[in-house]
Amino acid sequence: MYNPFQETIIADVTDEDLVLQAQHGDWDALEQLIGRHQAWIFNIAVRMVHKPQEAEDITQEVLLKMLTKLGTFQGKSSFRTWLYRIVVNHVLNLQHRPKELTFSELGTLIEQVPDQALPDPSDVSLPPSVLVEEAKVGCTLGMLLCLDPRQRLVFILGEVFGVSSELGAELMELSPSNFRQVLSRARRDLYNYMHERCGLINQANPCRCARKTRSFIERGYVDPQRRCFTQERLAQIAEIAEDRTQELHHHLEQQHATIYREHPFLAAPDFSARLRHLITTPAFRQILLLDA
Repeated sequence: MYNPFQETIIADVTDEDLVLQAQHGDWDALEQLIGRHQAWIFNIAVRMVHKPQEAEDITQEVLLKMLTKLGTFQGKSSFRTWLYRIVVNHVLNLQHRPKELTFSELGTLIEQVPDQALPDPSDVSLPPSVLVEEAKVGCTLGMLLCLDPRQRLVFILGEVFGVSSELGAELMELSPSNFRQVLSRARRDLYNYMHERCGLINQANPCRCARKTRSFIERGYVDPQRRCFTQERLAQIAEIAEDRTQELHHHLEQQHATIYREHPFLAAPDFSARLRHLITTPAFRQILLLDA
């Protein structure tokens, strides 16, 4: 799988080659760029806003920005840096942010959800194990909303996807030391909450995903008819961010990061098909400088 954050992965055609071709009117090259990056943008977005439907809108908005600005790309930085700065700025400046909770408020809400036995398999359309996984991923992603947006994005980049502090700092326009400081605070805040509340981290905690799943279904947090977080996946995150997995296992306080890296890397809708009609309009071709 093409990973824009791993320099060791060498593509047959570089992003910069595709940009140059697209700037000269090659629509296939433009669609290849979209195909390479749409899943990464979508997976960042879904972790920032929690709701896949909203993440789809964000991904499309970012790709539209990429398309409209592509004619201005001059190669002064890598295309990766150029594009993911657009992603960073967009998700940090969302007009409609998801409701943010404090960790204390989230803990109280989950405590108010009663423990119940799993649903009878004959009453639901999915195996109970899938429903429990849906509850687990949804709940742990919900914890990210308790981090402020900058902390959340730094944690997503640095801890979940294994982006180096140097690259993360470049994307976030921070110094590497500041990136590491923000990441350290995000790790600490998230770990402290999970250690005190979550049975995935501390076996002494009473909260268990299986005990909450039925109540999550009844309250609409988990929909057996429409999975949000265990839908089509391209891989497990740990499989595409292998460079730091061993490091994480060496630190007990980073067990929570391992949980996030075991989440699915979700497949994104085909945005190239969605955007194709825009690309073919004369006005949009002029914006892209495709007819220059």
